[in-house]
Amino acid sequence: MKKTFLVFRNEFISTVTRKSFLITLFLLPLVSLVVMIVITGLQKSTGTNAGALISNLMVPSAKTTLEGFVDESSLVTKIPGAYQFRLTRYTGEADAKTALAKGQISAYYLIEKDYLENGKIIYVRPDFNPLGGSIQSSSIDALMAYNLTSGNLNLYYRLQNPVNTSVNTVDSTAPERDQSNPLTFFLPYAVTFLFYIVIITSASLLLNSITGEKQNRMMELLMTSVTPRQMLTGKIIALGLAGLLQTVVWSGSGLLVLRYSGRNLALADAFQLPASILLWGILFFLLGYAVYASLMAGIGALVPSMREASQLTTVVIIPLIIPLMFISLLIQTPNSMLSVILSLFPLTSPVAMMTRLAATHVPLWQIGIALILLVLTAVYFIRVSANLFRAQNLLSGKSMSAKNFIRAMAGRQ
Repeated sequence: MKKTFLVFRNEFISTVTRKSFLITLFLLPLVSLVVMIVITGLQKSTGTNAGALISNLMVPSAKTTLEGFVDESSLVTKIPGAYQFRLTRYTGEADAKTALAKGQISAYYLIEKDYLENGKIIYVRPDFNPLGGSIQSSSIDALMAYNLTSGNLNLYYRLQNPVNTSVNTVDSTAPERDQSNPLTFFLPYAVTFLFYIVIITSASLLLNSITGEKQNRMMELLMTSVTPRQMLTGKIIALGLAGLLQTVVWSGSGLLVLRYSGRNLALADAFQLPASILLWGILFFLLGYAVYASLMAGIGALVPSMREASQLTTVVIIPLIIPLMFISLLIQTPNSMLSVILSLFPLTSPVAMMTRLAATHVPLWQIGIALILLVLTAVYFIRVSANLFRAQNLLSGKSMSAKNFIRAMAGRQ
């Protein structure tokens, strides 16, 4: 136990006193504080809501340009006053093409004769921009709705916005979020990347420590005074606490900033998180770290150099990348079957479950099952890694393939 503590103390002190660790530890909270100060200043000087300022910063309002239209259906009898600076009529497509070539309009719409039968309108623009090119499509929508209702404003407005949904949740502690607000998507997105970064960074520190000591021959000296299992235990606990410190500082400072902003900056509900997410964040980080640190330790014990270790690391972190691939699904439909599976599967749950917790209310039984599966997986991988953490592996210089590593972690080697 004493030797394990000595390994732990040396590893923890050397990690938390590195300049790179201290910079990353305090840089994120500092940046968040600076951003809030800047937003506070802008809000006071402009009188604009802070949520609107951040939303416009993330998704800036598009510049409105003049567009043309050619009405072959003879349905458009009048252009609403609010859209006369956005749309201009042309009698024929040739005139619209000429205006487009001269730069008088940015694009034009061709309303076909059989519009009432198929609703088809051709949109012509000079550049290829499938995502942002039709950002002004609301103009032609309003034009057609206004003329199809013969200028009846009540019917026109209801046709433009047929449903005004008001969301009331049973959980009174959860903030009501506007689905159309881009900040509603941004916050779970940020939480996802935060936990991916801290888990991978903390686990990679263990791999770098082991492979570095093997390459500079420090491992040979350590093997004369401590056992491989004592070394593994000390390093995992030390680097886990360093990662936990980073997680608590980042998550805690972020939660405090959001709480402060909600009271003083009138920040949107989309930027509010329940305080319980910090507790769940600590638990999922510790267990996720235990799983991936044990995998990284197995890599470090088996490979002779950092070059080979980096190749095997790619195989190990693939499951943790999967939630990033389905991040839109996790945020927009957090209770779908795939989202639930990703948040329960032990190799993806540390990131996927935190995404769901930031996006919606997750049933407590699902959180409990995810934690139990993570504990069982962590115990299994730690035991396998401890078996691989033997002197013959730590001191050997033989190469290691991904296939042999997977067999070893499965207990077949």
